[in-house]
Amino acid sequence: MKSTLMNSRFLVLTVMILLAALSRLLTNELHLWNFTPIAAIALFGAAHFTDKRIAFLIPAVAMLITDAIIGFHPGMWDVYLTLLLITFMGFSLRNNIKVVPIVAVSLLSSLLFFTITNFAVWMGSGYYPLDWSGLTTCFAAGIPFFGNTVAGDLFYCGVLFGGYELIRKARPELAKAV
Repeated sequence: MKSTLMNSRFLVLTVMILLAALSRLLTNELHLWNFTPIAAIALFGAAHFTDKRIAFLIPAVAMLITDAIIGFHPGMWDVYLTLLLITFMGFSLRNNIKVVPIVAVSLLSSLLFFTITNFAVWMGSGYYPLDWSGLTTCFAAGIPFFGNTVAGDLFYCGVLFGGYELIRKARPELAKAV
C-alpha cells in the first residue's frame, strides 16, 4: 500500500510539472516572452520530491521535452544552469510551503534568471561591447522581459503549489513524502 501511495504522489507531481512545462508551447505560440513555468517547476519539484535527484531530473526532463518541440537555442545552457540553481533555492521551501516564502523565493528566482541569462547574452551574443556600457545596455534591454518573468513565475507557482494543495486536500494520502 505504501508503495502505491508513493507512486500516486510521484505521478501527480510529475504530471503537474509536465503539464506546466507543456504550457510553454502555448505561451510560446502567443508570444508571451518569458512568461514561463521554468522557475516554478524547479521550485515546486524541489519542494515536493524527497529524492533530490528526482527534484532535479523531472523539471529538467520536462524542459528538455518542450525544448525539443519549441526548438533548441544557443542560450538554453544558461537557462538549464539557472533551472538547476533555482532547484537548489527550492529546497528551502521543503518544510516551509507557505505563501510568503513561496512568493519570496519565486521573486528571487526571477531576479536570478534575469541576471544569469542577461549576463550570458552580454558575454556570448556579440550584440553588446564587453564593457560596462555594453553590460548596462544589455540589462536595460532585458527589463521589458523581466516583468513577464516575474508574472510567469508568480502565476505558475500559484498554479502548481496552490493546485497541489487543492489536490492534497481532496486526497490526503498524497501528503506522504516520496
